[in-house]
Amino acid sequence: MRERSPIILKSYFNMTTQSLKNWHRVRLDEVADFQYGYTASAKEKNTGTKLLRITDIVPDLIDWETVPFCEITEKKISQYKIEKGDILIARTGATAGYAKLIRRAPEQSVFASYLIRLRMKDKSADPAFVGRIIESDDFKKFVTTHAGGSAQPHANAPVLKNFELLLPDLTTQENVIDILSAYDDLIENNTRRIQILEQMAQLIYRESFVTPIANDHLPKGWEVSTLGEHLAELESGSRPKGGVGELKTGIPSVGAENINGIGRHDHTSEKFIEKNFFERMTRGVVKDRDVALYKDGAYIGRSSYFRDGFPHKIFSVNEHVFLLRSSGERITQNFLYLWLRELLTIHAIRATNANAAQPGVNQSGIRGIKITLAPKEMVKVFDNKVEPILAFIINLAKQNYELRKMRDLLLPKLTTGEIKI
Repeated sequence: MRERSPIILKSYFNMTTQSLKNWHRVRLDEVADFQYGYTASAKEKNTGTKLLRITDIVPDLIDWETVPFCEITEKKISQYKIEKGDILIARTGATAGYAKLIRRAPEQSVFASYLIRLRMKDKSADPAFVGRIIESDDFKKFVTTHAGGSAQPHANAPVLKNFELLLPDLTTQENVIDILSAYDDLIENNTRRIQILEQMAQLIYRESFVTPIANDHLPKGWEVSTLGEHLAELESGSRPKGGVGELKTGIPSVGAENINGIGRHDHTSEKFIEKNFFERMTRGVVKDRDVALYKDGAYIGRSSYFRDGFPHKIFSVNEHVFLLRSSGERITQNFLYLWLRELLTIHAIRATNANAAQPGVNQSGIRGIKITLAPKEMVKVFDNKVEPILAFIINLAKQNYELRKMRDLLLPKLTTGEIKI
């Protein structure tokens, strides 16, 4: 489809209430078949069949390069195969109800257990139109409400089949898809640019600080130190005792689910704390250019970089997140973030965890991690190179946030007939 700017989309529809005489209400099981996923483990191999998991459908885009492979027979592949137009839904846990319309998939790809596949069986239902509805917040709310409680909801077929949606004629469905796709195309383009820019910044870091010491020989002026000697502050945040409850407004409180790289932030999954609690916080209040580190749980070592007013100008982190602020002498915030993204650094962080039953790292462990430092002049040159790249990433992330807001505002109006096309 030709990419169009959402700014000119006003010509595509008339902002008036539309007659619903060509729309009809259907249950999800009337238009789609349900299939539970394949029980398998990811394998350390580079060929075979891709195994899509819940964690792979949570980001904006499915990164098929990072999706692992699995062992599966040819007979099973046909049963669990993923095709364009399929809709995959997370069935359990905190992500229950989170869904992804498959826009492309490798020839050899299947989906894992804890996912359920919807595949359209009624030709009057366009998969892309239904997919937009299933990806929406309204669908997530339906799952939370009807799937056995908010702690551990289960979005299984008996629950999902009762979800109702309005279907117009196919021409109207296609027009709705066309409008929403204009937003998606821009968001996807920005997301891919962010990925490329991230790779560029990481490559500059490696060429500057990894390649020169590849033979374990420190050049003149370089030294090995500990991270703690170059940190001005290292602190975690907090939330009220008993949790944040069901607050829908207040001060954003970022948790581990949003510690996943620069410019990556799911605003829909955020929790909030009351303003009076925030004002009493003595630690965990985010400052501009703070680097964040996920300190306990399944993904120890993941990091993010909060800067230039993204994801918020005023917010905090909870007790599962460390905020790191460098002294600025031999380590800058740009350096610190890209150093934390290196696999060797992530492994070193995880190695400080001495408790397998309760995964987590503490301040003394983080402060004691070894770090190789280059002369100040080299760090300054490096900083000047990566600064515009990282700033541009944040700019693109802000654009995506605004595009999503506009798209999500239109989505329920377009898929219920409130806006006439």
